[in-house]
Amino acid sequence: MWIKPAVFLSLASTLLLSCANSTSETGTSLSPSASETSTATGATEDLIPVKAGHLVALDMAPLFVGVESGCFAQHGLAVETVFFTNPGDNNAALAGGSIDFSTNPFTLPFFAANSGVPIKTISAAGGWGVMQVIIKDDYGVGSLDDLATYVSDGGDQLKIATLRGDTLELILVDGFEQAGLSVDDFEMVYFDDLLAMVEAFRLGEVDILSHIKPYTTQFVTSGEAVVITDNADVWTDNTPNTVVSVLEETLENRPEVVEAYLKGLQCAAAIINESPEDAIAFLEGGNYYRVEDNVLLTAFETQPSPITFTPDLEAIQGVVDAMVELKYIEADVPASDIFDIKMIQTLEQ
Repeated sequence: MWIKPAVFLSLASTLLLSCANSTSETGTSLSPSASETSTATGATEDLIPVKAGHLVALDMAPLFVGVESGCFAQHGLAVETVFFTNPGDNNAALAGGSIDFSTNPFTLPFFAANSGVPIKTISAAGGWGVMQVIIKDDYGVGSLDDLATYVSDGGDQLKIATLRGDTLELILVDGFEQAGLSVDDFEMVYFDDLLAMVEAFRLGEVDILSHIKPYTTQFVTSGEAVVITDNADVWTDNTPNTVVSVLEETLENRPEVVEAYLKGLQCAAAIINESPEDAIAFLEGGNYYRVEDNVLLTAFETQPSPITFTPDLEAIQGVVDAMVELKYIEADVPASDIFDIKMIQTLEQ
């Protein structure tokens, strides 16, 4: 099961413009900071070394804060982060055993499972409402209902930047349907690179952008744009952007390592939820997001609910079913067969 080529660049170009902290498995390793060198090589005899593959989005902050704050070390793990520019490569690394944990868009485990990879998704990555749709502030539109009024009043046709065959397109399709709109009401501009989308919006070449935090947040904090919806509004509060997966053998043979990893994420989430300024201070050395501190703080503080890790499987299945209906993917394996969230549900009780 594979999406069209554009999708592989989707939430992962997510973001090539961003991460300078991790080891790279893609052949282009960015220069590590001093803090990176210590986290990548700091395993001691009493810590279990594991590798965690990732892209860069706001909901991956618990992984980054967990490394920088020592949360994983508190639970007995020396976590080495491994940055991928492409979610397909992240999947392949997990399948091949070169990483132990993979944080990827929630559609990617379906690709792996349908290709025969014995994958188990164990939790959401840590953050809600990460996918956002923003519009230039000039239009006076503050919601999808306002946008529907703008269209019905005969406003100029607006250009929308998105990725074809990706959740960033589907959030528009579903959100528009809920507001009585259609993609046919707009000029859809399809990209295969998230950085190019951001630049097109910045330069005024498009009017609406479907993207992810904190990169949408930078336009909101500057007053250039407003949020008109997010994935929490369009789907459900606990529909994730990305999820954490392992191989089935890891879950079966090393449950204590999986539990320690989840506890490390929970420890980091508590820092972000209770003291986001401290979380940002931990992240400074890693240069993970490459946005201003005030932008990252706003992104944390405007999450629709505190970070938790149990995803809404029914909502995930609904999104995947819709992508199948649009013929973007072929789905044979249901979410209930891929997701094993019993451990995180127990930890969150």
